[in-house]
Amino acid sequence: MRIVIADDNTIVREGLASLLQGRGHEIVAAVGDGAAVLPALASEHVDVVVMDIRMPPTHTDEGVRAAVALKAARPEVGVLLFSQYAEVRWARTLLDVASVGVGYLLKDRVAEVATFIESLQQVAAGNVVLDPEVAAALVQAPRPLRDRLDRLTARETDVLRLMAEGRSNAAIAEMLFLSGGTVEKHVTAVFAKLGLEATTADHRRVLAVLRFLSA
Repeated sequence: MRIVIADDNTIVREGLASLLQGRGHEIVAAVGDGAAVLPALASEHVDVVVMDIRMPPTHTDEGVRAAVALKAARPEVGVLLFSQYAEVRWARTLLDVASVGVGYLLKDRVAEVATFIESLQQVAAGNVVLDPEVAAALVQAPRPLRDRLDRLTARETDVLRLMAEGRSNAAIAEMLFLSGGTVEKHVTAVFAKLGLEATTADHRRVLAVLRFLSA
């Protein structure tokens, strides 16, 4: 296989490259952020990209966004999200845009070398591979509420998480290095996506937090 690795952790990136090269696979490029992936594929034949989810600059969803862009531009290239975290929304985001040649594996699985390489080969061949923990989380997540929460952007989710911690808009703005007006726009978007209309009977901020915690 011809492989591109995208991970900002140098040890992980170089370790994967060494492991795969030692088993006869070719590393076309090993990069430290999602934005460098498409340029690396511009003039190369690549079978599969191993993509970390959280990379610079915000360490939130750069890998997922890069994976979505990659599948739109080069649908024939397999993409394996490779993360420490089993997050349903990222799995759904990828599966919503691509039904072939995608996967989501937890980094713990790299210890099982044969399983990891088999997963890469499956994704490169156009199949879908999900880590058992990710698959279980997808099955167990309540759909109606999860669907609404999955519509939130990474930044809106950050804002809602801090709301759940009891932070004021001013505190959220300071913690996320945003303006007060930007935070207010994110909060308004959260209310809209969760279906919380303004009424005199309900406190939308409390309801939004309760929905977040219940999910």
